[in-house]
Amino acid sequence: MAVAWFYVSVLALSSLGMICILFTTYWMWSWHGGFAWNGTKLTFNYHPVLMVAGMVVFYSAASLVYRLPQSWMGSKLPWKIAHAALHLVAFILTVLGLVAVFKYHNKAKIANLYSLHSWLGITTVFLFTCQWSLGFATFLLPWASMQLRSLLKPVHVFFGASIFSLAIASVISGINEKLFFSLKNATKPYSSLPGEAVFANTTGMLVVIFGLLVLYILQASSWKRPEAGITTERQSLLHERE
Repeated sequence: MAVAWFYVSVLALSSLGMICILFTTYWMWSWHGGFAWNGTKLTFNYHPVLMVAGMVVFYSAASLVYRLPQSWMGSKLPWKIAHAALHLVAFILTVLGLVAVFKYHNKAKIANLYSLHSWLGITTVFLFTCQWSLGFATFLLPWASMQLRSLLKPVHVFFGASIFSLAIASVISGINEKLFFSLKNATKPYSSLPGEAVFANTTGMLVVIFGLLVLYILQASSWKRPEAGITTERQSLLHERE
């Protein structure tokens, strides 16, 4: 029953993550004209979609790999590879999202990195880059000693959750900033809550809910991989299923 409940939770969380991506895509398509890689506003529209997909959904998927029941037993190497690979996908999507916004800003002669949202976002990406590089070098490559890995693991876990939290904050501030720029004329000000504002605010709330659920799963001790040499009820259930 515990394993079945876990899979139901993962399915629900995955569905919510996909909804966040689809809602962001629909927002950019319906209210901002769609997508094109030509340096115009249509290029910018890739930015929110790619950042939500990369820094929120794929990043969380990578972080939750070790919560899968199959990872509770046997070698950790396949799960380390999956963890690193999903983070790499998240990183690639994030870089493309940054390229999109810089490409648009440079063509439109708009200053880069002047807002709090941009400062928060670029800090998040910088920390993510350091986190992935250090994690790859320390936990995936075979040179590091067990003592070094044990020393760095709590730091790695802390920054993993912190970076994800910063990513959620960056997305929320980005949604708000986009609405302030878009809804500033007299016919449909942001304060009157036109359809775009309601939809974008709803998307932001879904991202927050998704983020809180991910953080809950990451912190819940009952969902963590058991320590080596300790047989738990979850492992027994897995053996019974086999």
